[in-house]
Amino acid sequence: MTWHNLINFSQWFFLTYFFVLNIGYIVLNLLSLTVLQRYMASKVLGNLPQIYTSLEPPISILVPAYNEESTIAASIRSMMQLDYPEYEIVVINDGSKDQTLEELKKEFALELFPEVYCNRIKGKSVHGIYRSTIQNNLRVIDKENGGKADALNVGINVSHYPLFCGVDADTILQRDSLKRVVHPFLEDHRVVATGGTIRVANGCEVDSGFLTKVGLPKNLLALIQVVEYLRAFLFGRLGWSAMSGLLIISGAFGVFRKDIVIKVGGYCTDTVGEDMELVVRIHRLMRQQRKPYKVVFLADPVAWTEVPEDIRTLQSQRIRWQHGLAESLIRNFSLMLSSNGGVPGWLAFPFMMLFEWFGPIFEVIGYVLMTIFFLTGLISGQAFVIFLFAVIGFGIMLSVSSLLLEEISFNLYKKPTHLLWLLFAILAENFGYRQLNSVWRLMGLLRWLTGRKNKWGEMKRMATWQKE
Repeated sequence: MTWHNLINFSQWFFLTYFFVLNIGYIVLNLLSLTVLQRYMASKVLGNLPQIYTSLEPPISILVPAYNEESTIAASIRSMMQLDYPEYEIVVINDGSKDQTLEELKKEFALELFPEVYCNRIKGKSVHGIYRSTIQNNLRVIDKENGGKADALNVGINVSHYPLFCGVDADTILQRDSLKRVVHPFLEDHRVVATGGTIRVANGCEVDSGFLTKVGLPKNLLALIQVVEYLRAFLFGRLGWSAMSGLLIISGAFGVFRKDIVIKVGGYCTDTVGEDMELVVRIHRLMRQQRKPYKVVFLADPVAWTEVPEDIRTLQSQRIRWQHGLAESLIRNFSLMLSSNGGVPGWLAFPFMMLFEWFGPIFEVIGYVLMTIFFLTGLISGQAFVIFLFAVIGFGIMLSVSSLLLEEISFNLYKKPTHLLWLLFAILAENFGYRQLNSVWRLMGLLRWLTGRKNKWGEMKRMATWQKE
């Protein structure tokens, strides 16, 4: 192959890659729009008496906590005020080095309680089980550090109820979130897992454990992540759920049938992407056994969480996410194009592999090569403009469409200045941040390829959204 032919091939390859990627996102966007339109049409009945009121199954809320002293009390207080008939809160202190356990003892008057521990899923040793003397549905498990997945497994062992909801320790739930995220289990016996939407709490106000004011963060990195989360949840996961191909349920807010999770072996403790890996494994094993099941995403149940506001923490998070994605897919690769793979195996898995797993390689090389080719005159300015349109133009369009989906459905950001700042964030995201994120994802992929281990990372909490 001549040098000229190689340049032409590279040019067309990267143009085709980015166009196909964005067309896939457009399809997901259109599916999400259809789902949201049906939801908005049914929302007019929301004020009528609900058919499932007080009939929801009891549920265990599992809260793994590692060095969460600044946010843990507010999160637990919000969970105690949820509008749900019967639930328990199980906080798993995963060997925190800060004052997380002491904060819980002080806020909720904890006392050691002798309780039989059933080791249905293998986990690190438990130092003690505490019960609150002022909240009869709160227990705190103090255990040896083993990571988030191990903490969740221990929480499953201790939990009493048939459903469990994994919630991050810095997460604030809306009062009706639990009721809404459980509804699919009541409507269809095949449902084994559901997930809700995650929103950015930075810039908002939380009082006594509840979100009292929706706002936007002043920090640019956090503001851009507001747009990212809108796009990822409102058309990414909603679109895949509409096709029965959802491979990810956020570890910050997801509900599972406990018997199914125990049957598939619980959370995997030697991966940093335990939430995605569990969902992909459920798909793989349920399809191998040819058992009917459904994994559902809902746009309405909302949980609010703090996102990183500094480059170092954000970089670490994105490297960890990409590493976890690679581990999740490779461990369950037999789902790919399997005989009974269905939409997860024949559409979602290949899409995830090509555009998310190995996507950073194509994206970073594409950015670098096309820029070099243009600067050295090896491709025309017209070809470079087409490339930029495929990369940046489509990216802006997809982010704007996500913002429009938010406005026509939930309209949480009501002020005109909010919309202007979000539009600014969309531009900032596509001119620099997106490219930097691709580099971080590539670093995560290389970390996985070289066999380097990753750990449950520490999040630098600002907690400026909490009222004292």
